[in-house]
Amino acid sequence: MSQDDVPESLQTAADSDRPRGILTPSDRDFLLGRKTDYTDHSKKQKRNRIRRRVRNAILDFSILFEYMEERDRETVFDPDNEDRDAYTQGITDMLAFLHLGTMGYHTPFKDMLSEGVGKAEQRLAGSNYRMVNVEFNVDPVGQIDVDEVIEKLDNEEFAELTDEELRAFVRLLTMSDEFSSDETRENIKDRLDEYSSKVEESAQAREHKLEELTN
Repeated sequence: MSQDDVPESLQTAADSDRPRGILTPSDRDFLLGRKTDYTDHSKKQKRNRIRRRVRNAILDFSILFEYMEERDRETVFDPDNEDRDAYTQGITDMLAFLHLGTMGYHTPFKDMLSEGVGKAEQRLAGSNYRMVNVEFNVDPVGQIDVDEVIEKLDNEEFAELTDEELRAFVRLLTMSDEFSSDETRENIKDRLDEYSSKVEESAQAREHKLEELTN
């Protein structure tokens, strides 16, 4: 697989010149299929080394959480602007990898997620008395009534649309042969200023009305 064949969302991650992370440049070339001159034995060794590094990287996060200085952590999560989208994709895929990898694990993912967020909140508060409820549910999106969704959109009944309908409708829209990401992007950008202006007008009208009611 050449760099041109890599999906746009993975271009930065798949860059051959990117420094080593958990994966070495050689590991990336192996997983991306850029280098294929491996024997069955060398493939097995390569996969075993990658698994071992991933396991040890997971253990390293206990040390990073407890001992990495705050300024260093903040720097890690402040990527250059040109890498921001790729970095966000990496964080998303990291969570997806953990969720998928812990299917059937002896401790449910949601329990580890809840405990992890709780520890982070205690670190922020500087107190073990900081306790939070973390809700995590995986609810599959079912069938939607397309005609009903279209009717809501035509009537500008946006508040009536459910999250399930929105997600399913957007997915169906992108699957349409008529959908063009470039055209959609330009159309939305053309209307964004008008939308922002309307939002600002509504906010100002609200503040004005609130002043009338409270004076």
